[in-house]
Amino acid sequence: MIRSWRRCCLALVLVGMLFGCARQSQSDGEIVFWTMQLQPKFIPYFTALIDRFEQENPGTKVRWVDIPWSAMESKILTAVSAGTAPDVVNLNPVFASQLASRGALLDLSRAVTPEQRDRYLPNIWQASSLQGQAFGLPWYLTTRITIFNRNLMQQAGLQKPPATYAELASAAKQIRDRTGKYAFFVTFVPEDSGEVLESMVQMGVKLVDDQGKAAFNTPEGIAAFRYWVDLYQQGLLPQESLTQGHRRAVELYQSGEIALLQTGPEFLNAIATNAPAIAAVSAPAPQLTGETGKRNVAVMNVVVPQDASDREIGLKFALYVTDSANQLAFAKEANVLPSTTASLRDYRQQLRDRADIADRITGLDLGADDYLPKPFSPKELEARIATILRRLDDSPNALSAPSSPGVLRISDVEIDTNRRQVFQRGERVPLTYTEFSLLELLFRQPGRVVPRAEILEELWGYPPRRNADLRVVDVYVARLRSKLEADPRNPELIITVRGTGYTSQRLKDLPEAAGA
Repeated sequence: MIRSWRRCCLALVLVGMLFGCARQSQSDGEIVFWTMQLQPKFIPYFTALIDRFEQENPGTKVRWVDIPWSAMESKILTAVSAGTAPDVVNLNPVFASQLASRGALLDLSRAVTPEQRDRYLPNIWQASSLQGQAFGLPWYLTTRITIFNRNLMQQAGLQKPPATYAELASAAKQIRDRTGKYAFFVTFVPEDSGEVLESMVQMGVKLVDDQGKAAFNTPEGIAAFRYWVDLYQQGLLPQESLTQGHRRAVELYQSGEIALLQTGPEFLNAIATNAPAIAAVSAPAPQLTGETGKRNVAVMNVVVPQDASDREIGLKFALYVTDSANQLAFAKEANVLPSTTASLRDYRQQLRDRADIADRITGLDLGADDYLPKPFSPKELEARIATILRRLDDSPNALSAPSSPGVLRISDVEIDTNRRQVFQRGERVPLTYTEFSLLELLFRQPGRVVPRAEILEELWGYPPRRNADLRVVDVYVARLRSKLEADPRNPELIITVRGTGYTSQRLKDLPEAAGA
């Protein structure tokens, strides 16, 4: 579903005037790119992106203009009707479709190749189409989550937040009765949000039939309508729901007056800044949905006006902005979702790797010798167990058996390899078996940069399959630094050589090294 944006009669009237004023000017090598309210936060990102595009396309200049969200509709209508439209514009599908219905936007279903079209998620591409004609390239996606106040939930006797609208109705009464607070705020202001209409679709209501006519006068539609009326009449929704928009929901949540907030994940940072006490007791949960299980996603498009000064370069830039590499970079920068198949796959993998790394760190901090993520093969599990058993052996004296004779010293740290003990300034430093083995490996080769992959294979007995495996080495290095370095953030004993590995040579003796 696509989040509704403001619909107004003036827009339709102005769109109808477009054909009288088409621009015939030629490009002078400069194209104009409009975005919606992305400055100043994303100036570094777009400056770098535009620089790269200009370098790859000599003679082309991109002039970036950022328009306030509230002004975009009127400004683009005025520009298009006057024949001075920008070459590339960031719009949402609801308003872009109004322009497209009047022929004001380039038909991308003809302008792009099948290979270019197939980069994008099929359903999102369809959401950017009207009667078989694609009016915009999908760009970034946003969706809602539920942010809930754990304290209010606990006071109301609720163990978890509601997952469906049916559960919300029950929770709303319980929260109101036991805390005097509201569970939720939803706006009925049509130009602010389409959340109520979206909830009806999630409840199984068909809003429009195949002929474009209203289709919600059904038992399902009546039940969904009655749902919201009942909540309001029972005093379980704030009266402001009728007159104020989503911003009021955020304000009420930050002041502790409602228990649940349906909003974008990026608002977690805003809550932490504006209401740190509320942020401390907040937690995220999945978006509310209905019996259908459908979820909301809002699309942002990049469109090319029909009378752009240089449609060829404009389309090339639009494809560049929305290609997989740039979408992935922007998604991480803006905390949004990408809309190409490849970028979404890579984004998911990076999120899984982050979770995997967090799990590894937790396990290793608890004393684990190794970590094997799912899915894994039984043969790999057996091989890793065998490696650990070989290291530890069955002998009760295995841990004290000498790996090689002698004592290793670097700076104020001394390793007794016979007794597998470490001393710093005469005081013994307790290390785990794996920590000692890592330190010994580095101290035996002072000045040599030991690659992380080599450390992993030497100590754990298997080569890295992905970057997350190498993070095991980083975790152990961090633990050694916390025990041996005076300032772990500026290490002098175990030095990082970026992109390669670690060395035990002191920083002053190794100019290329950098602590991390």
